[in-house]
Amino acid sequence: MGKKVLIVDDAAFMRMLLKDIVTKAGFEVVGEAANGVEAVEKYKELKPDIVTMDITMPEMNGIEAVKKIKEIDPNARIIMCSAMGQQAMVIEAIQAGARDFIVKPFQPSRVIEALQKLAKE
Repeated sequence: MGKKVLIVDDAAFMRMLLKDIVTKAGFEVVGEAANGVEAVEKYKELKPDIVTMDITMPEMNGIEAVKKIKEIDPNARIIMCSAMGQQAMVIEAIQAGARDFIVKPFQPSRVIEALQKLAKE
């Protein structure tokens, strides 16, 4: 049985792109969220195994959302997604509790590698 994944990104195109990569890798996308507030709500509701989290989003950014999700579930497995050149934010995300990060534009092999790594934890 594939692991359940929640995809969080404010860009519908990015969510679609990730959903395609994730499902082809044998994972099940159980939900999508367009901002951090939605992400936290969906996490509580869907209890996914893995979350892909964009950093820059309206209402609540990815780092704040990671902190909130970690409060709900200290074992949450979250992969941060960031555009090039956001190293400082990536470090902040890892400190907040993210387990891995992938860089946009997405390389399917790197996304799958991150998912598979977390699926084994």
